Amino acid sequence: MARFTVTQQVRAPAATVWAAMVDWRRHGDWAPLTAVRVTTSLPAGVGTEFVARTGIGWLAFDDPMTVEVWRPPGGDEQGDEPGRCEVVKRGRVVLGRAGFSVVPLHSGRCRVDWDEDVTVFPHRVTRLVGPLLSFAGRTGFGATLRAMAREVEQKSR
Repeated sequence: MARFTVTQQVRAPAATVWAAMVDWRRHGDWAPLTAVRVTTSLPAGVGTEFVARTGIGWLAFDDPMTVEVWRPPGGDEQGDEPGRCEVVKRGRVVLGRAGFSVVPLHSGRCRVDWDEDVTVFPHRVTRLVGPLLSFAGRTGFGATLRAMAREVEQKSR
């Protein structure tokens, strides 16, 4: 499996960041070469299904996901309960789990911790280049979280 975690502090309240992070369609605005569509009538919460299509032309692939954990933050103050969302990836190319926590901090800020534990098909690819996939994941999702943070911070001012 390829595992990685990315952390990003955001100068915005936890509830605001949570709302941005669970607006699935918006992920395509922050992640290069990615478009996200919700495939269930339920736009948020446990059971929501969505597909991230990443790539260009014939090099693109679908990454279908289902929300299995949905726990919004308990507030915006340091010490309040963090929010947690987890999805299961059920694609033909990427399988595994991904999730994020939104942790309230002091002064109206929060921290997002994004983690993934995935296998890429064919599975031997993951065994052979797992560290490279983890590095690519950290790099790509780090850039995605920075883009999200910039946008949310600008709107929060």
